Amino acid sequence: MRKIICSLALVVSAFAAYADTRVPQSQAEIGLGFAPVVKQAAPAVVNIYAKIVRQGRANTLFSDPFFQDFFGRGFGAPQPRVQNSLGSGVILSGDGYVVSNYHVVGMATEIRVVTTDRREFSAKVVLGNEESDIAILRLEEADGLPYLKLRDSDQVEVGELALAIGNPFGVGQTVSSGIISGLARTGTATGNARGYFIQTDAAINPGNSGGALIDVNGDLIGINTSILTRSGGSNGIGFAIPANLVAEFLRQAQAGNDRFVSPWAGMAGQHMSADIAESLGLVIPQGVVISDLHELSPLAEAGLQVGDVVTHVDGDEVNSPAEMKFRMSVAGVGGRSVLTRLRGEQVADVEVALIKAPETPAADEATLSERTVLPDLKVSRINPAVISRLGLLLSQTGVVVVDPGPYGGRAGLRAGDVLDDINGDEMEHPGDVEAALTDPGRRVQMTIQRGGRAVSLRFRL
Repeated sequence: MRKIICSLALVVSAFAAYADTRVPQSQAEIGLGFAPVVKQAAPAVVNIYAKIVRQGRANTLFSDPFFQDFFGRGFGAPQPRVQNSLGSGVILSGDGYVVSNYHVVGMATEIRVVTTDRREFSAKVVLGNEESDIAILRLEEADGLPYLKLRDSDQVEVGELALAIGNPFGVGQTVSSGIISGLARTGTATGNARGYFIQTDAAINPGNSGGALIDVNGDLIGINTSILTRSGGSNGIGFAIPANLVAEFLRQAQAGNDRFVSPWAGMAGQHMSADIAESLGLVIPQGVVISDLHELSPLAEAGLQVGDVVTHVDGDEVNSPAEMKFRMSVAGVGGRSVLTRLRGEQVADVEVALIKAPETPAADEATLSERTVLPDLKVSRINPAVISRLGLLLSQTGVVVVDPGPYGGRAGLRAGDVLDDINGDEMEHPGDVEAALTDPGRRVQMTIQRGGRAVSLRFRL
């Protein structure tokens, strides 16, 4: 009898947990549709109007001394252009923290946020990250605002109903419905090989960026960020940044960080293909193969080696470097993660410290002076922090271009170029660049590394 009672209790408990997402049971419930959920969630989704000032391109014709002498210095100089950006955002706290996409507000000089009840707030970006395409805003003089609860996005499943709320094409707040079509989307399909997204077929269009993707309980699953399209409109393939990563951004913003800090793995890896799995004697192609490790990597310190396969992070399956980065970013700097490592036929759990990218050796970032032939060229010594920020190869050392400046750009330099030598002199420190470009003669020849390839630049003075 006791076993029957216990079984009934478990059934009742399971039914109660599922009751919130059950299929409508009456015509009245069917008639309501998603109206109660939308009524609850919509006030926390806002419209964002951002003003971006961009420097116009200079006409190289007017840089000729003849035209400058004839028309006067400054003639034909690039004029700033004002662009207006339209997007959406989601209120995450009653005191005015709002999340949106970095591509909507990251470079804005002026931001206005309008709520569904037509209140307007000035806002500023307090934390943003271009790679993750997330920006956290803080509304000025805001209090008691409606906000959405963040759901554990690791519990989201393919096939769940989902609603996208935003301001597509500037027509006003709009709701579209669909399902979760896929999880852990990365690579060229999303246009961002470093991203990690939830896929949905709920219609997402330009202007929806930064808006909410919610479940049938009104909880935030993710932030709508991009679509896969050839026409510019929705084809039913949209992507959202998972709520768990948004939660870490919010935590860091509320802690006062002005720059997002994610754990540094100090590794390069590749997803497990069928061919690689066969060469390793694996039946199922699963996990991430470590192809390179920095000497200061916390993974190397924990005993991992090149050739090891990482299959799980904190118990969650990973199949790409982007997934590993996502799992570690959600865990946050300062903690520890457990990586499941496969080496040959041996499986082991390895605890790894989650650290910031080390500033060793010191970057000694410097901006070249007016005495050089490329003034305002900004260079830095390479260390793990610089490697992480500029996306350099783990093996690269020496000096890297952080910002080419106006003259460096004209000479063909780009941010991320590693300077091997200038006029035959090796570059090991930013001071070497200053010295090499001060009175270098009539010609300058540089050998640089760009994307792992050697490139030679020559120009005359």
